[in-house]
Amino acid sequence: MAKRGFFAEINYQAQQAEKRQRQQYNAAVRAHATAQRAAEKARRDAERARAAAARATDAQRKAAEKEAAQLYAESRVAETEEMNAELASTLGEIDALLAATLEVDDFVDLEEFKVSTVEHPPFEPGALATPTPPMPELVYPPEPPYAEPPAPTGLSGAFGGKKKHAEVVEQARAAHAAAVQAWRDECTRMYNAHLSEQGIRRQREADRVAKLAEAEAAYQAECRQREVDAEARNAEVTKLINDLAFDVPAAIEEYVGIVLSNSVYPESFPVSHEYQFDLATRELTLAVTVPEPSTVPAVKEYRYVKAKDEIAATMLPVKAQKDRYASAVSQVAVRTLHEIFEADRAAKIRSIALTVGVNRTAPATGLPETVPLVVVGADRDTFTTFDLANVVPDATLAHLGAAVSKSPFDLTPADASKGVRVRGQA
Repeated sequence: MAKRGFFAEINYQAQQAEKRQRQQYNAAVRAHATAQRAAEKARRDAERARAAAARATDAQRKAAEKEAAQLYAESRVAETEEMNAELASTLGEIDALLAATLEVDDFVDLEEFKVSTVEHPPFEPGALATPTPPMPELVYPPEPPYAEPPAPTGLSGAFGGKKKHAEVVEQARAAHAAAVQAWRDECTRMYNAHLSEQGIRRQREADRVAKLAEAEAAYQAECRQREVDAEARNAEVTKLINDLAFDVPAAIEEYVGIVLSNSVYPESFPVSHEYQFDLATRELTLAVTVPEPSTVPAVKEYRYVKAKDEIAATMLPVKAQKDRYASAVSQVAVRTLHEIFEADRAAKIRSIALTVGVNRTAPATGLPETVPLVVVGADRDTFTTFDLANVVPDATLAHLGAAVSKSPFDLTPADASKGVRVRGQA
């Protein structure tokens, strides 16, 4: 038998992600409420403790201790109430398996699987977008100035001053020439260093531009690939739509898989499907696997036993457990028939041969086996006349001539040895 195809798997994962989101949100809400209660209790306890410490009399301390004990008991009662609320929610979901699907239209518009607009993330080059800082302008130190030593005047010039002045001038000029040469050497060194730094900067900028171009090319390639993937996906959807119109069995099975992937069951009662479509008879053979009875909560309610400081579970009577599980199995059968027929607006499927069973390890052989709990055949013309909002699923299956386990809870196989009657078919 076929299992989920490509689009069915995508749809299933999306539905599961949405369910996990809802569950996480609900869990967060519960955790927040619990934390608030705990914080409030801790605040009250701290206030009471401070007040008790400030009191001097034994009577007052005893009163504070009594109040603290009362607050603790209240917190445990609140915890019990929360557990009961979660239990009631879980059991309510299981009891409403059929009702849950009647609130939605199971038809799937395959056009919605097409990608109408390809969304590309913005190009984010990061540091590559920042150009290499420009080189600062080269500023040379000023050329050393020459200062002529002052000529001697008066008597100093008359007694050998001129000769001494000439020597001083010669020394000054030599010192200036040396300073100018040192200045020129420094300017040459600075110029060469500047040229070298410019070369490094140009190389660094060239590397940045090259890497930026590579990043842009990679981004454009990713964008083109997204466009190609979208076109390929749209082509696949178009092919599926066309194949479905021309009654290609694989396309009909793919559509069935999409419909069933939309059928999200409670986490406490997961199901799986296998199916095969026969074009000659236009019958869908469908196997639904449900969880074993042990996965369904057997607790009726929780209660806080103050004397033992424990939260005790009151178990459901065995009959109530059996009735709930049997009801769930029947609801799954009717729900599955409804979802397929309602979604198949083009009436590609005229009848469904459905088996609802449990996979388990056979106690006698230790080998895997499937225990059929419901075996039923239904034709479109008959089933679609039912008002499922007002039916009793067990009665619906009986009306369809189904073979139903006498005790699904005990995994007693349904007896289909006499065949399954399908009303409305010859």
